[in-house]
Amino acid sequence: MQTRVLTVDVMACSPALLLMDRNLLARKQNARLDKQNDLGWKLFGKVPLRENAQKESKKIQKEYEDKAGRPSRPPSPKQNVRKHLDFEPLSTTALILEDRPANLPAKPAEEAQKHRQQYEEMVVQAKKRELKEAQRRKKQLEERCRLEESIGNAVLTWNNEILPNWETMWCSRKVRDLWWQGIPPSVRGKVWSLAIGNELNITHELFDICLARAKERWRCFSTGGSDVENEDAGFSAADREASLELIKLDISRTFPNLCIFQQGGPYHDMLHSILGAYTCYRPDVGYVQGMSFIAAVLILNLDTADAFIAFSNLLNKPCQMAFFRVDHGLMLTYFAAFEVFFEENLPKLFAHFKKNNLTPDIYLIDWIFTLYSKSLPLDLACRVWDVFCRDGEQFLFRTALGLLKLFEDILTHMDFIHIAQFLTRLPEDLPAEELFASIAAVQMQSRNKKWAQVLTALQKDSREMEKGSPSLRH
Repeated sequence: MQTRVLTVDVMACSPALLLMDRNLLARKQNARLDKQNDLGWKLFGKVPLRENAQKESKKIQKEYEDKAGRPSRPPSPKQNVRKHLDFEPLSTTALILEDRPANLPAKPAEEAQKHRQQYEEMVVQAKKRELKEAQRRKKQLEERCRLEESIGNAVLTWNNEILPNWETMWCSRKVRDLWWQGIPPSVRGKVWSLAIGNELNITHELFDICLARAKERWRCFSTGGSDVENEDAGFSAADREASLELIKLDISRTFPNLCIFQQGGPYHDMLHSILGAYTCYRPDVGYVQGMSFIAAVLILNLDTADAFIAFSNLLNKPCQMAFFRVDHGLMLTYFAAFEVFFEENLPKLFAHFKKNNLTPDIYLIDWIFTLYSKSLPLDLACRVWDVFCRDGEQFLFRTALGLLKLFEDILTHMDFIHIAQFLTRLPEDLPAEELFASIAAVQMQSRNKKWAQVLTALQKDSREMEKGSPSLRH
């Protein structure tokens, strides 16, 4: 009976004893792992600092060498590199800077020497890269200083010599050369206004009147009114409402990266005012997609009223009026004239485009409608505008030929789809000097006829334009 009771007690206590043994064993294993981790070597990432870690590692290394019968070696100078670093070297650098963990055999002398050489080579290459980067930054700084000095001198020339004597100097060789180099931003608006002119004799008061009408129209449409002004009697309310809606939509898509023309931006109301006033000033033209980019560029360089005056006169030019009024016959004449100079300047690319049935309207319409302000970086587009104000519409087509010439080698190896995609979305990092050098290489003369003569000849014989423009042959 006692034996049975003893057996029962032992069996009853066994689970508790087993649990204690298991916990004790787990603690011993965890302690052993912690000890190994403390003495371990972390390759990737930062190693936490530990007190007496170096003393412990040296002690273990000495014990290992005593057991192995190896003489202890004096510490390498490289072992102390870590003490002077604010960070732990990572990846390959750690492999080179660190000796092996103390609980492993030391590196052979040949391997240690090889790693030191690799490390020194890495340092040399890093220093070369740093020197090269420093030289690049220095060169950029010098170029920026030269550019700023050049712009400063140009501003003085424009303000003190050219603008006060505009009528007599604007067409001189000196001014034309300065114009080609780019007009300084501080005087660009004034030069553009003078170059575009004001043949329509628009005044600030007329702008205020047109803007007041536009605001009244917006109020009527917003309240559901049906008042129609006498001067707009020939245009349906649906057309006017569609024009206003298109203005609102286009403004949100105008230079979206700048975030200054969108709702709540500092120039949103100015852009909305100019476009709305123009639809009242020219209801026969109304608003056409692409106008917002032209108005936005003018707003960035002129006051609101002056921007409206320049905008209205600019759109009144023959080329712009042909495109914005969608005069298909005249647009085709412009495309035909462009192809004459295209074939003259870039015969190989012209043949490639013909082979792929790529017509000028596919890429020229967007360029002409926005005067390149949508297709080119803004600063580069302003430089194109500078010379456009000087040379007129022919420079728009000369710029197109300059772009084709700049990318001729790429375009000749593309098919229809890729050419169209490339030309409708030009690279964002277009180098200005290379583009203008390419434009300068374009000759706007074909068979001793200049742009205006070619265009006039095509207009006289537009019916036979598709047959090879016989009027150009005589």
